[in-house]
Amino acid sequence: MSSVLVSADQDSGVAVVTLNRPGRLNAIDLEMAGRLADVWRELRFDDTVRAVVLTGAGERAFCTGIDRDAVVPQPNSPYAQDDPLLGIGPKANDLWKPVVAAVRGMACGGAFYLLGEAEFIVADPTAAFFDPHTTYGMVSAYESVLMAQRMPYGEVARMVLTGTAERISARRAYEVGLVSELAPEGEALEAATACAAVIAGHPTEAVQGTVRALWAASEAGRSQGVAQAPHLIALGNAAGERQARLFAERGRAYRLRE
Repeated sequence: MSSVLVSADQDSGVAVVTLNRPGRLNAIDLEMAGRLADVWRELRFDDTVRAVVLTGAGERAFCTGIDRDAVVPQPNSPYAQDDPLLGIGPKANDLWKPVVAAVRGMACGGAFYLLGEAEFIVADPTAAFFDPHTTYGMVSAYESVLMAQRMPYGEVARMVLTGTAERISARRAYEVGLVSELAPEGEALEAATACAAVIAGHPTEAVQGTVRALWAASEAGRSQGVAQAPHLIALGNAAGERQARLFAERGRAYRLRE
């Protein structure tokens, strides 16, 4: 079974891209990272697809970031950091067709690489957002930069600094602007698809030009932040052994911030 599923409705012009590792909470391994890049590039050339919905399989999670079993060799330099998630988003692959994210369950850590490159997010009440990096002795760099384009500074700061101790509820995410619509439980995908179908019904050149203009509006700040990320991560991350120990010792309790 493919780690990423794609289905398209030619009548509506909407494709649904599904992260398909529910047994691993849709965590992204290296195979899935490569498959996502392939999917976005393929959709660039499919003129029957005019809008995309991105979602996760199962009920527990949209995505929990990179799979902790993924082995990513790193160069021995504070100025170089190899991150396989940098290429998983639609904008990273030059796709300017609008992408609507449908979130059910957890969305955390590396999930923000995808959510940060979606045009907007529809969520149901089970959705919860958090960033575990600091808890495990890791710098939240790319995630912080992307979410700083979506949420007020204080909300991003609190989320990334509290780590696993707090999660932002779907309601709170809606109130601070991270989520654009709250759907009834189990209906986020349906609501996101309906909205994507409306967008797909508009002239595609105008839609894609608007997406590009919106992305350009935040590009300068994002580019400067991303440029600092590799050495901040290399200098600030704890050694792998300490990260593993912190992960093993992590507390299971958390506060859901409404």
